[in-house]
Amino acid sequence: MAGWFPPPGGLRSAAYATFVNTIGGGLWSAGGALYLTRVAGLPATVVGAGLSAAALVGLAASVPAGRFADRRDPRSVRAVPQVLQAGTALAFLLVDSAASFLAVAAIDALLVTGNLTVRAALVGALGRAAGRVHVFATLRTAANAGTGIGAGLAALALAVDSPSAYRLLVVADAATYLVSAALLMRLPRYPAADAAERPRTSQVWRDRRFLAVTATTSAMYVRRVVLTLVLPLWIATRADVPAVVVSALLVTYTVLTVVLSTRVGRRAEQPEPAARMVRRGSLVLAVAMLGFAAATALSTTATVALLIASTVVYSVGELWHVNGATGLSYGLAPEHAIGQYQGVTVLLNGLALAAGPALLTVVIVDSGSPAGWLVPITLLTVCGLAVPPLTRWARVGPARPAPAGAEPAAG
Repeated sequence: MAGWFPPPGGLRSAAYATFVNTIGGGLWSAGGALYLTRVAGLPATVVGAGLSAAALVGLAASVPAGRFADRRDPRSVRAVPQVLQAGTALAFLLVDSAASFLAVAAIDALLVTGNLTVRAALVGALGRAAGRVHVFATLRTAANAGTGIGAGLAALALAVDSPSAYRLLVVADAATYLVSAALLMRLPRYPAADAAERPRTSQVWRDRRFLAVTATTSAMYVRRVVLTLVLPLWIATRADVPAVVVSALLVTYTVLTVVLSTRVGRRAEQPEPAARMVRRGSLVLAVAMLGFAAATALSTTATVALLIASTVVYSVGELWHVNGATGLSYGLAPEHAIGQYQGVTVLLNGLALAAGPALLTVVIVDSGSPAGWLVPITLLTVCGLAVPPLTRWARVGPARPAPAGAEPAAG
């Protein structure tokens, strides 16, 4: 476990805070839906539609949270939403109708989005010396490890399958937010940008070049539902493919992202290398999609083998895409507006993630044809190839900031 975390210091404290926070996320992701249906008594359709609607509502918090983080110490600004999230998690224990569920879910989604945006601002502060993509990759490694452990612990509640076990899961989720907030307060204070440098309005919406690059890298996030939704649904229709294969694919993906994330992150601190990394990741992801498509027409043994091999390829491509996109989101943002620029990145990523389930289930699962995989393959290829020229255009534009992470390393 210790090998997954950086040496003692601010980054280690942030990694521990993220790790604890995402243990709670893993608990809720694995057991939340069952709590809402079996204990709160909500229909599955209400839960699914409510969570989707709440996620879209939550995106409204992205840019305001980023602007607020630019004006305050991002450490404290992130700890406060986590305390509020603990209260919101406990509020799910009071849900007894569709209306109360939607209200709590919407508040929770607003806090989740705000937390993600402020985390990005905190990464900007932590990474001034260590490199922002490296810091992001380190926290992502801690997040993946925490989510996996949380999901494993949730299996205990699922095995007991009683109302008391599910309620205990919700309480444990709330507790992780409080512990994470306490760990965050161990970090030093990070001064906000000078008031004279901060724009009075959302400067990012006038930065067409940054928006073009970010929209292109964000569009590639529609592929994220392939492992968590598309393949499980497809496997469910194949009587000859055991359901345990879904777990094998997710475990393979999680292990690879935990092991490789920080190694890849160090190569994307500057915009131009980051853009090339996104392009490389897009092409590797397209190859993985070809593998998934080919697996639909093979025997059981060959299908399972190709699915696992394609998941390995997918995991590497995703790491290149995510770390490269992160390098661009920081490298093309001015220092005095890191928070609001990351807020727009969270917003655009969230819109792509919201569109992913509807798009890919229709063209791949509902169609039942391997040709449906051409949609994500084409999208990934076109977007990936477009990122380097768009980045060059953004870099030669007026008032481009210095590359993030270009400061000399401390110590």
